[in-house]
Formats: sequence, C-alpha cells, structure tokens
Amino acid sequence: EQGHEEIATMLGDRHLPEDARETEDETKKRQFILTYVQPGLAGLMDGSVSTLAPIFAAAFATGDTWSTFLIGLSASVGAGISMGFTEAAHDDGKLSGRGSPLKRGLASGIMTTVGGLGHALPYLIPHFWTATITAIVIVFFELWAIAFIQNRYMETPFWRAAMQVVLGGSLVLAAGVLIGHG
Repeated sequence: EQGHEEIATMLGDRHLPEDARETEDETKKRQFILTYVQPGLAGLMDGSVSTLAPIFAAAFATGDTWSTFLIGLSASVGAGISMGFTEAAHDDGKLSGRGSPLKRGLASGIMTTVGGLGHALPYLIPHFWTATITAIVIVFFELWAIAFIQNRYMETPFWRAAMQVVLGGSLVLAAGVLIGHG
C-alpha cells in the first residue's frame, strides 16, 4: 500500500499541472476545515461558553470547590457527549461534503469537553479564591484562543471574532456569577 502511495505521489509531482495541484491542495484544506476545524471550533466555543454559567453559579452559590468541580465536570462531559452525537447524527456528510460524521462528532465532542474542563479543573484547588481566579484567567485565555482559531482557520476578521467570543463569554460568565450570588 505504501509503495502505491509513493508511486502515485511521484507521478502526480511529475505530471500534474501546477494549477491542478493548487486545486487539490485547496480541496484538502477545505475538507480538513469542514471535517475537523469547524466542528471542533463549534465544540470548543460551546464547551467554553455554555459551561461558564453553571460552573461559576455553583462556585458562588456554594463556595465549595469540590462541588463546583463535580458540577463543572458533569456539565463538560454531558455537553461533550451531546455535541458529539448532535454533530454526528445531523448530517451524514454526503450532501454537505463535510466528511465523516464519526470524525466530525469526535472533533466536536472532544473539544466541547475540553472547553468546559479548562475552567472546571481549577476547582480541584481547595482554596476558593485561588481556584476562582485561576479559572477566570483560564477563561480569558480560552476565549482569546477561540478568537485566534476563528481568525486563522475560518478567516473571520480577528477583532470581529474577539468581540463575538469575548463579549459573549463575558456575558455568560457574568450571568453565572450573578445567579450564584442570587
């Protein structure tokens, strides 16, 4: 199999016109974005933003880092499972050209979980304010990383991406804190 791939690559390099090679490269890039980046980015955004309110509401309502961690863990894992199944089930990839539902579902589900765990894990620190400040710093970096990824792969102008993600995330964070103080 490896020998066949090497021969195909060699023949392609030798006989494929430059414009056809560029078209193939663009097609590969587009497929990578549709199969992995877009679902993964949607998952990262969902996990990072949708878990802010429950985690910070739990933190400020209970003042208990262990309970907050468990709530954050369950919100992150639950959201990851939900987003993964949703992405895999809603489109088989044939009509849209978005690629394998399994690959898209895994990208979305894993990144959703990662996005939520980022600011849940600091609550393993037993001191409330140390955990909360660490979680807020992580949220800051998560939201800016999402804006960077949107700019880099989805070609969204950076400041527009930043305003959408950072403003939206800040509003959800504030809602969680206010509800937790309620």
